[in-house]
Amino acid sequence: MKTVRLFTLLALFAFTGLAFTAVVNVSVDTTASQITWKGYKVTGEHAGTIAVKEGNFTYDGTTLTGGNFVIDMTSIACTDLQGEYAGKLVGHLKSDDFFGVANYPTAKFEITKVVSRGKEGDYKVTGDLTIKDTTKEIRFNVNVDQSTGVPVATADITIDRSDFNVKYGSGSFFDNLGDKTIYDEFDLGLKLVGAK
Repeated sequence: MKTVRLFTLLALFAFTGLAFTAVVNVSVDTTASQITWKGYKVTGEHAGTIAVKEGNFTYDGTTLTGGNFVIDMTSIACTDLQGEYAGKLVGHLKSDDFFGVANYPTAKFEITKVVSRGKEGDYKVTGDLTIKDTTKEIRFNVNVDQSTGVPVATADITIDRSDFNVKYGSGSFFDNLGDKTIYDEFDLGLKLVGAK
């Protein structure tokens, strides 16, 4: 009798087109993952890196459905300057003028929605980004490559710092800054590598 019920259940799934898929969480390999940043001002630009503290991907079968990552703001580094000049820039970025790292040592992003862009591995992601004490919804495109056996998510994201109460040198908050203006938008290059 049990055998008959099992065959009936399997037939029902086959008839309705339903399939068993497993929801899987994959941790992020923080040593292989990295975020690059680039900020702009009237007289030029600066670039650097930030470490990923932790994170994970969520899959339903092979389809990305969610995830999150935490950024270690204490790890901000500058790659286009050396020595004293790099130190001064990093110190300023960590200060209360910008990201207040002493009080806000991490930033985080939590996916709230994932939509396929029609090609395998390409998604449009919506989620909540928290910087300092402000959370805002952002959207960006992400590619997840699984050809190496682990997911590697890459994305280029533009953030408006004025949305997160980062005001220093911003023309959105201060007048007559002239060539001392620092643009509100900065770019992040995201690379998150899944743990093996």
